[in-house]
Amino acid sequence: MSDAAQPTAAEVRAAAEAVKAALDRHLAAVERRSGEDDPAVYEAFNELASAAEAYDELLYDRYDEVTPFEIPGTDEGLPPYLGPEEPNAVSVLIRRDYAVVEPQRLLAQAERVEAADDPDTENSATVHGALGILFGEFEPDEIASRHKEFGLEEGDSTLWVTAADEVAEPGEWLESPFDQVDPQRVVCRFDVSAVFDDEDDEPDEDDDLEAASEDEDDLEPLDADR
Repeated sequence: MSDAAQPTAAEVRAAAEAVKAALDRHLAAVERRSGEDDPAVYEAFNELASAAEAYDELLYDRYDEVTPFEIPGTDEGLPPYLGPEEPNAVSVLIRRDYAVVEPQRLLAQAERVEAADDPDTENSATVHGALGILFGEFEPDEIASRHKEFGLEEGDSTLWVTAADEVAEPGEWLESPFDQVDPQRVVCRFDVSAVFDDEDDEPDEDDDLEAASEDEDDLEPLDADR
């Protein structure tokens, strides 16, 4: 970054003061909270996150230094919520990934469904045809709970709840349902991934040492007369 584009020391100082003020507002909102989902606390949290992020960027641009804070809204997460405080409607966006690990089981299940509905059709003869039959017959939640019966293996999944001003007109977004998601209107999201399980399962060196020590303590002393 060139010197001309660098923020001034006064701008950095003003951003620091903004963080202090946002901290005070957040604490005051927490102290006055009316319940677990108090919108005032949520708003104060977002303001604090925005102020801290702005200060972090200015501090780095001016002094090549960073803060020790993990700021929500970085590349690894969602930006601060900027949607309506009281949404009139919400959209729930769900993605679930599956691997087809037992195609024959999938085909057999689809064939049974197809035979019960229309014995003269043969759409279940292909994997993509079988998928169409099963996902047309069963609700996504039922497939999620019975995926092994259908020869599927779960992958990652995510659910996003986004705020909307009004319910969309019938058929308005059906052609491209996921193309117009505004990350700043995401109220909450829930991710499920084997990545999280792998992180939880990583052994801690201290735990290993402690376990080894306990194993040694459990050993019976050798009898000198043996």
